[in-house]
Amino acid sequence: MIHAIVAIDENGAIGRQGELLCYLPADMRHFKEVTMGNSIVMGRKTFESFPRRPLPGRQNIVITRDPKWAYPGVTVAHNLDEAITAAQTETVFIIGGAQIYELALPRVEVLHLTRIHARWASADAFFPALDMSQWQEVDREHHGSDHRNAYEFDFITLKRRKP
Repeated sequence: MIHAIVAIDENGAIGRQGELLCYLPADMRHFKEVTMGNSIVMGRKTFESFPRRPLPGRQNIVITRDPKWAYPGVTVAHNLDEAITAAQTETVFIIGGAQIYELALPRVEVLHLTRIHARWASADAFFPALDMSQWQEVDREHHGSDHRNAYEFDFITLKRRKP
């Protein structure tokens, strides 16, 4: 089963200058809890943006066009099909970046969305537009801002509607 997990702002932005929009410790914890023990698929730039890599407790699969690229503890794939085939778990999480989300979204069955209630004018990476007629919201959990999380946000789970 293919899942995707992403944090987006009110405009669908996911990043700026190769970084996340903001640091939300609660979202980082949520990401870890949801993806732990599963395979995670990402682009090379997303992988290289992690301060600690590969992410522990998960099979890290990196999609790259570079045939020579390698990193210890990482499964390398050269396209989405290769990445999904290489997954060693039943659930595979697509974790970014924008190009990988764009490729994978038609195959995603469950979307774990963190909606950050803010907008970043400087954003330069965006999640593909969602046709909400294809998705059903099955869970939503609101979180207010606090001393550790500067913005209000919602954890939202969407499941793809059956055709």
